[in-house]
Amino acid sequence: MCVCATACGGEGLRSLFVGYTPHERYEHSLREAGLDQTALGRDWVAAAEEALDRAVPLEAPYREESYLDPREAAASGYRIGLRRGQRLRAQFESEPDSAYRVFFDVFVIPTGSAGTPRLLASADSLERELDFVARRDGDYLLRIQPELLRGGRYSITIVVGSSLAFPVDGHDTGAIRSWFGDPRDGGSRNHDGVDIFAPRGTPVIAAANGSVRSTRRNRLGGKVVWLTDELGRSLYYAHLDSQVVARGDPVRVGDTLGFVGNTGNARTTPPHLHFGIYERGYGPSDPYPALYDPPSTPAVFSGDPALIGELGRVSRDRTRVRSLPTSRAPVVTELSRHTPVRVTAGTGSWYRIALPDGASGYLAAELTELADSPIRSELVANGAILRTQPALSALALDSLIPGAEVPVLGSYGAFLYVQAPSGRAGWLSLN
Repeated sequence: MCVCATACGGEGLRSLFVGYTPHERYEHSLREAGLDQTALGRDWVAAAEEALDRAVPLEAPYREESYLDPREAAASGYRIGLRRGQRLRAQFESEPDSAYRVFFDVFVIPTGSAGTPRLLASADSLERELDFVARRDGDYLLRIQPELLRGGRYSITIVVGSSLAFPVDGHDTGAIRSWFGDPRDGGSRNHDGVDIFAPRGTPVIAAANGSVRSTRRNRLGGKVVWLTDELGRSLYYAHLDSQVVARGDPVRVGDTLGFVGNTGNARTTPPHLHFGIYERGYGPSDPYPALYDPPSTPAVFSGDPALIGELGRVSRDRTRVRSLPTSRAPVVTELSRHTPVRVTAGTGSWYRIALPDGASGYLAAELTELADSPIRSELVANGAILRTQPALSALALDSLIPGAEVPVLGSYGAFLYVQAPSGRAGWLSLN
């Protein structure tokens, strides 16, 4: 089963769901049970907000493996740019597979990144899959959050592709020879679709499930068919040699609507289909993003799964942390050897990490090691305090006995990450 959720123009989320979204209903149930007053309940609510504030930028196709501690509340947030008409699919898989609820929410970021992200679509399913079609160009946020007290190893796969089947049988976007926005009639108007060239008589097919709104003949398009799909989009087929459907006919993807020709104002050009997409309130849109299927197989994770969810450290000096899991991505920061990092996920040949200062990014797997053995030891000075973060203002974890020798697991700036005799690990100031 696929859980589908689609943004609907200017309509609010309440037009998609009666009452509240699945995520909101679950949060309400926590409040009803008084769990919002517990530390774990508060953490779950806070994690949902933090997932949006610290959403990880990504480029599809994307797959990451991660680990969720059942004793902790967590959520994952991803930021991705979509073109109008593109379909985003997200899938959550857990290991070992167990039945628990996962909440999917899609938000659009306001133009200029100012203001609060607007919730567009939501779903929740034991099948853990969401299918979403973008209704405008922009940056979107995808939040994935499991219910409380659930966890273990899991993977998230995100792919972006077409939302329509190709409308000319046996062809693909390589057959497009004239593009959306091209000037027409000496620049007096723009091309409101794409022209797909194919031999006369090639079947023109339904690009989506829907119904035939009309079949007619006009001066520009010649013999045309209008199809309304299940998302309310109007699909326009023009220059047909002939039509084989009638108004009101229900159609399924792949059904023949007519045949390629050059009727109308295309009579002096080779046979082709003019294909357009229109939406009420939006006007014509470029069909290409809705028709093109980019590569959809994400890179296989080649790092060490045992490191995910654990404390790692940098194994080489001047190691660059990237904003995306590719060596071409912008550099977030540069780390010294033995800098401790929390490995939160793995994708391709990279780890997604959390830095000691709270920032995040991607670190090459080959430059990351498990911080399970000391790099040296340190004698504790008078008044030494073990802290939760590498900052003198951070909370104290433990007081260390002067003169004690503690193993050092890593270093960051003027702090060492050490293990106290009590077994606790934390940050020790060198000053």
